[in-house]
Amino acid sequence: MRTRMLALTSAACGAALLGAAALPASATGPGPGQEQGTAEVGAAGTDTTKVTAAELLAEVRGCARISKGAYRTDSGSPRATVPVCDTADAVFWKADMDIDCDGRRTRACNRKTDPYFLPETAFQSSRGEPLDSAVLPHVVVPGPGKVWDYRKSGLTGGSVVAVVYRDRVRYGVIGDTGPTGIIGEASYAMAKALGIDPDPSTGGAESGVTYIAFKDSRVSPIESRERARSRGAELAREFVGR
Repeated sequence: MRTRMLALTSAACGAALLGAAALPASATGPGPGQEQGTAEVGAAGTDTTKVTAAELLAEVRGCARISKGAYRTDSGSPRATVPVCDTADAVFWKADMDIDCDGRRTRACNRKTDPYFLPETAFQSSRGEPLDSAVLPHVVVPGPGKVWDYRKSGLTGGSVVAVVYRDRVRYGVIGDTGPTGIIGEASYAMAKALGIDPDPSTGGAESGVTYIAFKDSRVSPIESRERARSRGAELAREFVGR
C-alpha cells in the first residue's frame, strides 16, 4: 500500500514548402492519429491547451473545508493535519503520496515487492477484475467515515482526478479506498508518471502532492487511461477558467 531526423536537400525543402503553400488549409491539418482542434501550438512550440501545474495550484490556494476534521498522512503520524477542501466543481487535498500496489499481481506489485499487498481493489475493471496498479494511474480515497464520505461529494470509482507534483500534472481515476483516517495514496503507475519513486516499500513522496478530484466525472471503463487523460484535461481547462 503502502516514465528521425529527415535529411532534405535545399531543393527538396523548397519544393516541400511550395507544395504546402499551394494546398488548402484543410490539406495541412492533423496527421494520422491526431484530432482536429485538440492542440494549439504556441511560438515556443508548446501545447497551449495543456493546463499547467501552476494554473491548477492557483485555483486551490485557499480551503473551504468539507471534511469534519482532518486526516493523518500515515498510520504513525502524531497529528491529523490534512483537510479535504471543497470547490464548486471538485474537492482537493494536499498531502504526501504512499504507494498503492494492490490489485492484480504483476512483476511490480506482489507480496514480495509489497509486504502489505492485497490482491483486490475497492473498484473493479469492466471485466470484474481487480485493477492493475502497476499500469493504471489511480488515486486512493479514504473509506467513508466520520471525517468525510467521498460519495457525498459526487465521487465514486472511476471519478477523474488530477494529481500535481512539482511542475507535473497527471490524470487518473479513483481506483481504491483506504483506511478511514488516512489520506495521501496513489497507484504505482501514478507515482511513476509523476516522477516519484513507485517502489511500494521504499518509494513515495513525503509531501507536496495535490489531489484534485472532479465531481460527477466518472469515466467508463474505469481502466481506460486515455479516457481519464482526455476527460481530465478537459475538466482541468474548465477548472482554471479556460
